[in-house]
Amino acid sequence: MTVESSAARKPRRTAAGKAGTTGSKTGTTGTKRTTRTTRSTAKKSTDPDLVQLLTPEGERVENAEYDAYVAGISPEELRGLYRDMVLTRRFDAEATALQRQGELGLWASLLGQEAAQIGSGRATRPDDYVFPTYREHGVAWCRGVDPTNLLGMFRGVNNGGWDPNSNNFHLYTIVIGSQALHATGYAMGVAKDGADSAVIAYFGDGASSQGDVAESFTFSAVYNAPVVFFCQNNQWAISEPTEKQTRVPLYQRAQGYGFPGVRVDGNDVLACLAVTKWALERARNGEGPTLVEAYTYRMGAHTTSDDPTRYRGDEERLAWEAKDPILRLHRYLEASNHADEGFFAELEAESEALGKRVREAVRAMPDPDRFALFENVYADGHALVDEERAQFAAYQASFADEGGH
Repeated sequence: MTVESSAARKPRRTAAGKAGTTGSKTGTTGTKRTTRTTRSTAKKSTDPDLVQLLTPEGERVENAEYDAYVAGISPEELRGLYRDMVLTRRFDAEATALQRQGELGLWASLLGQEAAQIGSGRATRPDDYVFPTYREHGVAWCRGVDPTNLLGMFRGVNNGGWDPNSNNFHLYTIVIGSQALHATGYAMGVAKDGADSAVIAYFGDGASSQGDVAESFTFSAVYNAPVVFFCQNNQWAISEPTEKQTRVPLYQRAQGYGFPGVRVDGNDVLACLAVTKWALERARNGEGPTLVEAYTYRMGAHTTSDDPTRYRGDEERLAWEAKDPILRLHRYLEASNHADEGFFAELEAESEALGKRVREAVRAMPDPDRFALFENVYADGHALVDEERAQFAAYQASFADEGGH
């Protein structure tokens, strides 16, 4: 395969990378063999060992290992991260409302995961390649994809909505976990081309149980692929809690494949930015894959067809709302005098303008072609599909006979 020529600037190192052995990182050297984790122990991991640079109260925490990756960040850049999160949340809220109003067939909200997505997204370079799931609206924003382009698929009027090569941002992947294999294969190609770009694959805690993800870990480790696996552990795979997905913290799974894993506070945008920069730098330097577990929380429903009140209580949600990623950075900006009321007021106005633009764009989209689902099922057509199309046409005609639509 061939990647952008701008990516091929220096040869890759072929030596095995350094395995992280401090903090929350685990690698293949210097680690102790652990005893079997019991189910009760897994349930008690409510306060995990993780990388954190900004507390929920908005206080800066020093970290000797990762401070260097955000040391040069300016007040303007901090305001930019805050703006990214606020506008992404506003877009997400508008999309949810549009689905409730019947304008979209479905929507997968990112509410609560803004820091994980914006922090990691801003850590990428233009020549890096991103493979998302179907919830990475914040990462899409960082890659320059127009928010309105994300909505066509959820309205049923297209199969994607943007050119992946324009922003090095792949189309949304609905099949759980398969994008990890796509990312691994692409990264292997990047390495063979001698480019110094990196690849990042996003998936959730539920997808970590898929065989595709396990196979991706194997191939990326054996072939030293320049890929970062970014797992947003939002605690719930639809209605299944993480403790039913794994007996150990997810980031520790990297040990068995021979590459580092690190758990980061997924509600801390600075920590997500720093850790992802570190992992991408490893990949570009020829040091192989990294697993990043962003420990966060899905504050809303899995999708708009889900009712989270049936499987989790308000107490849990309220505890995580106190760790809100946007409120956290807001407090830090105010305490450090990096933003004033004028900035927040201007951003509020920009947020409302974005919501209006998204709303108008969706309502201007055509209605989905109801018969399009029968197209391209078979290359040369099929008698059963023809029969089903005729039955559906008769069903639709019955509404016209009754004077309806």
